[in-house]
Amino acid sequence: MTLEEIYKKAEKCDLKGTTLNERLYISGLLNEFDKAMIADKPKAREILKVLKVDENSIEKIVS
Repeated sequence: MTLEEIYKKAEKCDLKGTTLNERLYISGLLNEFDKAMIADKPKAREILKVLKVDENSIEKIVS
C-alpha cells in the first residue's frame, strides 16, 4: 500500500476519542501497520502520524 493510499484511508475516519487499536481498525490500516512494524519502520511511523498519534507515543511504539 502506498503512502497516498494510507493518507486517503485515514482521512475518511473520525478518530476523535479512539484508542490506537481502534484507529488502526477503523481506518483499515491494522494489517498494513503490522506488516510495516516487521519490515518497514519508517512506514509504520508514517501510519501512526497519519492517525494523529503524538510523537512521544510513536517513539515508544516503533522503538
